[in-house]
Amino acid sequence: MKAALNGVPSLSILDGWWVEGHIEGVTGWSIGESRRVASWEWPRTMPPKRNLFTAKLEGVILPLYYAERSRFLGIMQHAIAINGSFFNTQRMVQQYITDAYLH
Repeated sequence: MKAALNGVPSLSILDGWWVEGHIEGVTGWSIGESRRVASWEWPRTMPPKRNLFTAKLEGVILPLYYAERSRFLGIMQHAIAINGSFFNTQRMVQQYITDAYLH
């Protein structure tokens, strides 16, 4: 989450906090399907995750970075505004206190 505060868009599979913070093309990009799939359950018909990663990087992110710099900067700003402001230590500690100690 520290990266989001520095304007770094995320590129990852949809698990952990990224399931909540992901808005495709706004706060970053997802790799693969939007459902959670354990590595041992990955369907044989799906391409390997590394192919999905390079396809997204080469087909979407790098062209955006080099050809449409202002749109890429907008995604960086959204990463700060949306994910950086919500996924932070203060919220995490507050949620932990209310969920673990006050219930």
